[in-house]
Amino acid sequence: MVPRVWRAESLWDRMRGLLGRPMLAADEALLIEPCASVHTVGMRYSLDLAFLDGEGRICELKRDVRPLRLAASRGARATLELAAGAADALGLRPGAALVWREA
Repeated sequence: MVPRVWRAESLWDRMRGLLGRPMLAADEALLIEPCASVHTVGMRYSLDLAFLDGEGRICELKRDVRPLRLAASRGARATLELAAGAADALGLRPGAALVWREA
């Protein structure tokens, strides 16, 4: 479970992502939808990326994606960006279904 997730809904929010934002805490994530690829150009820290299919299942995890990189997953519908190391700490695994609830 990822305790705090916010969603990039507008085109601008999806394009900006985490650029210029403080480093994510271990219990935070950004959900970008639609999104099958991200870059870390301009980032100052590494990320874990969970690529999700159309049903909210993790189709691929990329861990510790460092700045100045590009990551993509064919067939992904959304991307969950997390602090590096958070995917393992939270027990995220390919095939797991993520369910969203309002707090």
